Parts: sequence; structure tokens; C-alpha cells
Amino acid sequence: MSTPPNRRLVFLLNAGHRRVQRWIEGRMAAEGGLTAAQSGVLFFLGERDGALIGEAADALDLAPSAMTGLIDRMARAELVERRADAKDGRAMRLHLTDKGRAARDTAKAGLRGVNAQLTEGFTDAEISVVSRWLTSLQTKFPKGDPQ
Repeated sequence: MSTPPNRRLVFLLNAGHRRVQRWIEGRMAAEGGLTAAQSGVLFFLGERDGALIGEAADALDLAPSAMTGLIDRMARAELVERRADAKDGRAMRLHLTDKGRAARDTAKAGLRGVNAQLTEGFTDAEISVVSRWLTSLQTKFPKGDPQ
């Protein structure tokens, strides 16, 4: 028995993710040049300014090597700055710059509209179920190698 098209969850999740990601990237590029990953860093640092690079990488589910390149680009764009940790000079902490805070505010305003578009036509109860399901994926499929 084949799976009905509306129950091919892996396909639907991937296709939906790609479509939304491309749309957001295009919109963000048109409105200020930020990527979704850069916005994620700005949002994280807005809550945890001064976090270690590794903490930001964990929060965004990025590999340390990917995070290093991302932060390099963001530092060149003057969105963030690295500062040595006061207790461990080898560790680097990330801080928002004024330009980074302004970019964060712009990105946050844009994403409010995206969230409104994503939830349009659905009840709060339906969105709660979708949110619970998407959140459950993080525990059902933890980081690291599959076991």
C-alpha cells in the first residue's frame, strides 16, 4: 500500500523548508542583505550578548567550522565583534555592534510578517499541534550520529 501524497511527511517537510528558506533568503537579500543564518546569530546574541562562539553554534545547530566562517563574514560586515573572554583569553565571546542591533531589529520586523503568513488560515489549536510536532523532531532526531 502506498503512502497518500498528503502523508509523505519527510518529502513535505523538505519541500516546505526549501520553499520557505528560498523565499526568506530572497526577501532578506532585497531588504538588507542578511542571510537566515546571520539573522539567527543576531537573534541569539540579542538574548545572549557575549556568548561564546560554541554556544551560538549549538543554539543554531551549526557545526563549529560553519560558525567560524559565518562569524568572520559578520565581523567584516561590522554586525558582531569578537572579544577575548575575561577569564580565558583563548575563548572568544561574540557581541552585537550598533549596526548588528539595527540589522536585528529590521530582520525581526520582517520575520513577524513571515510568521503571520505561515499561520494564515490556521487556528491557534492547529498551529499549536504543528509547533509541538516540529519541536518534537529535535528530541526524536538528536544531534550527532544516528544510532
